[in-house]
Amino acid sequence: MDWEIVIGLETHAQLSTASKIFSGASTAFGAAPNTQACAVDIALPGVLPVLNRGAVERAIRFGLAVGATIAPRSVFARKNYFYPDLPKGYQISQYELPIVSGGTLAIVVDGEEKRVRLTRAHLEEDAGKSLHEDFHGMSGIDLNRAGTPLLEIVSEPDMRSAREAVAYAKALHSLVRWIGICDGNMQEGSFRCDANVSVRPKGSEKLGTRCEIKNLNSFRFLEKAIEFEARRQMHLIEDGGTVRQETRLWDPQKGETRSMRSKEDAQDYRYFPDPDLLPVEIAPSWIVAVRESLPELPSAMRERFVGDYGLAPVDATTLTASKSLATYFEEVVKAAGGEPKACANWVLGELSALLNRLEVEADSSPVRPASLAGLVKRVLDGTVTGKAAKEVFEAIAAGEGEADAIIEKRGLRQISDSGAIEALVDQVLAANPKLVDDYRAGKEKAFNALVGQVMKASQGKANPAQANAILKGKLG
Repeated sequence: MDWEIVIGLETHAQLSTASKIFSGASTAFGAAPNTQACAVDIALPGVLPVLNRGAVERAIRFGLAVGATIAPRSVFARKNYFYPDLPKGYQISQYELPIVSGGTLAIVVDGEEKRVRLTRAHLEEDAGKSLHEDFHGMSGIDLNRAGTPLLEIVSEPDMRSAREAVAYAKALHSLVRWIGICDGNMQEGSFRCDANVSVRPKGSEKLGTRCEIKNLNSFRFLEKAIEFEARRQMHLIEDGGTVRQETRLWDPQKGETRSMRSKEDAQDYRYFPDPDLLPVEIAPSWIVAVRESLPELPSAMRERFVGDYGLAPVDATTLTASKSLATYFEEVVKAAGGEPKACANWVLGELSALLNRLEVEADSSPVRPASLAGLVKRVLDGTVTGKAAKEVFEAIAAGEGEADAIIEKRGLRQISDSGAIEALVDQVLAANPKLVDDYRAGKEKAFNALVGQVMKASQGKANPAQANAILKGKLG
């Protein structure tokens, strides 16, 4: 059969507050187990939660960034379930009246833009962590995470491939970091996704039975888990079986999803308003103040890069994938006195490769924007060839100094003297009569080989355009 995959994501973004959502305990990562769990977090009798204003403000920032509706009045509820790492026996979350409703997020896949609708974003507390591998025959419980503020962001089932889901997750990851509400550290669990996956015959409007894949903490695992789960459901139906609504886990060692438990519906959690917390009321003036504090958003910056700088949409999208890279690019353009397309090529090419090798963000690059701008100017004014410029870039990254000094020190200045290039061309033609004959016989590849010989004779320093022109003139 011809199948269509239907995907929706539920994403938990840990908010960047210094203290927890209902207590003053620290949210810092890496502390010894159970040293950052106070009386409120572990639910000692008689304690009362107090809402963290900073968590609310971060939720407002997110809602404004995605064009959502901010509820003037929202309510916290108790989500009841029993698990060892949930000390109260319920999780404080939001259900009927979330703080953020609606909104959209733009993604780009294969050069095409698509908008994914958001259902809601609500505040809630995290649970603790069960440790199954550190003990023999038993599990340990670390409650340091209990009470950590989360913003759960729920999408509509608008994605139709694992690639679209990854593009959405990456765009969301970039946005929450861009607006400063989450550090996005997936290794520490600050940003993790649950994928709801179902399949249906192509052309059908009826949704299939969905399975939820929990706690995917890398984009690679997200893609692989969705692809496997979709194939599993297709084969199951084609073999005469039925898909059972359930929660599944991704096993990276086996490369497959496996059943965890039957999927609960909302009524299974027995939600009811939390009697210890008053409704949250947000004044219009607070929303205005938060809106004014927002930076230029990635979508607006992307449009500006296309309109003002003349960049291709795909390049503008890549440059605005992170705030640090976008800022770096603009600083290079400013220092270079313009030439945005040339600057973009270097930022997306050599610089991005360097950042990937070093596993750092652009704001930690050993090549500063002014240094890269100096190199771009020397390429554009013909001082160095493109090949030599790459050598200069690596030398800057290694701490050898600025472009001009490295060019002089290494003797990389491009040969642009027509007389000197003509002499090199004459030498190459005399030494390669067979290539000359092949070119005159109509073999274009022979010309490229002759150009390569000229560049080799000049140690890569000859101006390529001049070498081409003089060679063509000599060959007639």
